[in-house]
Amino acid sequence: MAANAPTDKYRGVWLIFFMLGLGTLLPWNFFMTATRYFTSRLREPSLVSSAANGTSGDGEQRSVLEAKFNNVMTLCAMVPLLLFTCLNSFLHSLVPQKLRVMGSLAVIMAVFMVTAVLVKVPMEPLPFFIITMIKIIIINSFGAILQGSLFGMAGPLPASYTTPIMSGQGLAGTFAAFAMICAIASGSEMQDAAFGYFITACGVIFLSILSYIMLPKLEFFQFYQESERAPDSEENMLDLMKTESGGAVGPAEPSGGQGVSMTTIFRKIWLLALSVCFTFTVTIGTFPAVTADVKSTIADGGSWELYFIPVSCFLLFNLCDWAGRSLTAVCTWPGRDSLLLPALIGGRLVFVPLFMLCNVQPRFTLPVYFHHDAWFILFMLLFAFSNGYLASLCMCFGPKKVLPHEAETAGAIMAFFLSLGLALGAALSFLFRGLI
Repeated sequence: MAANAPTDKYRGVWLIFFMLGLGTLLPWNFFMTATRYFTSRLREPSLVSSAANGTSGDGEQRSVLEAKFNNVMTLCAMVPLLLFTCLNSFLHSLVPQKLRVMGSLAVIMAVFMVTAVLVKVPMEPLPFFIITMIKIIIINSFGAILQGSLFGMAGPLPASYTTPIMSGQGLAGTFAAFAMICAIASGSEMQDAAFGYFITACGVIFLSILSYIMLPKLEFFQFYQESERAPDSEENMLDLMKTESGGAVGPAEPSGGQGVSMTTIFRKIWLLALSVCFTFTVTIGTFPAVTADVKSTIADGGSWELYFIPVSCFLLFNLCDWAGRSLTAVCTWPGRDSLLLPALIGGRLVFVPLFMLCNVQPRFTLPVYFHHDAWFILFMLLFAFSNGYLASLCMCFGPKKVLPHEAETAGAIMAFFLSLGLALGAALSFLFRGLI
């Protein structure tokens, strides 16, 4: 932190970035949590009566739209997320930050308001399916712009200010998983639970809009935004000395050279960018496509069987992921130039076979090696915590390896590689599940 920087009074900027991180992912997490609601509305009328008599709608009872919903939803979510994150990386300097953030939040809020209204509107399965997929495309397109802009905003600030974004995103998943468990425990109707999800998401987005409106008024945030616009300051020249390879001091960039080269910046952060990409490739490749199909070996039709996946998979993952993301606020080991960081990230590949050898059902090829539920829970603890901690470290370090006026672009590039990891993981999840 600069010696003459003002203090972040009452941690106001930190809390606002936390709120914006929560607002970035909570709506989409609630959307995914309501998957059972969406699939229930895609059943053919001839199957509704059998579902009402206790049939779950699995196997032969599922309609084509119901059976394909998760696969198409993943495709409609990840492709726009990747494309618009890439677009934001190149065009963020051409579109004002306020328009990108406020516009994205407003559009996402409008989509969720429409979704909440449609809960009460009867509709045929095919039109409902098409409208739902269009909403998913819109949410993830503008969510990508919002996420990329948010990491770009945090770029010029001290590295610790990326942590509240990552922590807020982690809490979003925890909040949604806890809401799912509460809905199961209460025995409430799926439509009522879904309506509650969507209204809650609207409320969180509204609070995020208010938080962003307050952000430019805070002196701490203003100071670093102004520092970003002055690349020729003495402080920036010191940063240049630190970032040049081999310790050699290169020539100063021309005055007014605010137009920065994407290639130049990528060369400085490529290892961290690929590291965060690999982290999420491994994570999304196995969670939830593989982990959600693990069956308890100690349950016998009781409550544990009902709560096993909601608790030991979704809630445990999100809690440990959140804890890992939050830990980077007080601990940033290993350092940003340490090769141990990418080595630890590469080591996470071991979780793929470990989860595949748990009691994933149905299975046709591999044997079950880790029978007891305790193995799955132990793997999930390590898997989730390492994901949150290591990914957050990468996102914190990336913008700090470049000059201050390059930090926003570096943050946008890191967000793109995060999204690329999500997309690659979603594609590989079909392979990993198919090998079992």
